[in-house]
Amino acid sequence: MSRWNVADVMTIGAVSVQEDTPFKEIVDLLEAHEVNAVPVVDAFDRVVGVVSSADLLAKIEFAGDDDRVRLFEARHTRQARGKAHATAAGELMNAPAVTVMGTTSLPAAARIMEAAGLKRLPVVDELGRIIGMVTRRDLLKVFLRSDAEIHREILAEALDGLVGVERSQMRVEVDDGVVTLLGEVERSSVVPSVVRQIERVDGVVDVVSHLSAKTEDEPRSYRAPVIS
Repeated sequence: MSRWNVADVMTIGAVSVQEDTPFKEIVDLLEAHEVNAVPVVDAFDRVVGVVSSADLLAKIEFAGDDDRVRLFEARHTRQARGKAHATAAGELMNAPAVTVMGTTSLPAAARIMEAAGLKRLPVVDELGRIIGMVTRRDLLKVFLRSDAEIHREILAEALDGLVGVERSQMRVEVDDGVVTLLGEVERSSVVPSVVRQIERVDGVVDVVSHLSAKTEDEPRSYRAPVIS
């Protein structure tokens, strides 16, 4: 079954800066291109860091503040205070950069963003060179697939080869990405695997199963007897 990956949804090409790019030039680029972050690249276009608008705001947040070390000050606050005196990308950037490749699956990219608390990721080739950017909003493009596309993939690929499933015994309906399954399968234990397989189809919002089974083979739940 085919799956969408980052290359299917990313913005090809990316505005980037180098480590010696001045502070005000970075601000100009963010404004001109209506983006909130830019990758920092070396002379070979390899990504070495990322500068975001949050990194630049330290210049405002700590303007006129002194440089004394505060007891019990959080590490990220101390780092932000240091960036208040930065004048170029190399001093502002977060490094090393968290990146993905074009072949990275959308679920994997979403997990990376969530784990790192990021809203966007530079996309790199096998040599670490910048080829684009992908954002959280880009990942949601998979849900723009039409119901007809989803329906075709379920019938042609998702249900193909599943043991205990006869497509002629099933009816699949798709409405706004919600898949409803009707019909009959061989065994009740097959139903969870059918649902999981269809949940993996790109663009599926939810799966509602009304499948019945010719044979009930799910183990009954065991409840220990109450001893009085």
